Amino acid sequence: QVQLLESGGGSVQTGGSLRLSCAASIGSFSSRCMGWFRQAPGKEREQVARIDGTSRTEYADSVKGRFTISRDNANNTLYLEMYSLNPEDTAMYYCAADRVLYNSFRWCSFGAYWGQGTQVTVSS
Repeated sequence: QVQLLESGGGSVQTGGSLRLSCAASIGSFSSRCMGWFRQAPGKEREQVARIDGTSRTEYADSVKGRFTISRDNANNTLYLEMYSLNPEDTAMYYCAADRVLYNSFRWCSFGAYWGQGTQVTVSS
């Protein structure tokens, strides 16, 4: 049974920061691509960042330089550090895991495993 449990969301003001965590109960965590997605009301879910098993990363243009994705393979935990938050970052944030092992960050494929989400609200 795969479980992805996000935490760390909350309400902050513009310019603030948050650190999201995703505790993963999934086999071979260290060998999987992991990702963070977000979905704002009325909008489609979008990928924010991804990281592969060798810790290579990729970011959406809208968060480059402000967000950092990382992983702790010893504790099966994924992180997203978010700085310089603005109201456009307000969304439900989801953790995702690749179903396939050993994918390079360019080939990560998400859709099989999702967390329940954690809300991030940024006020001006």
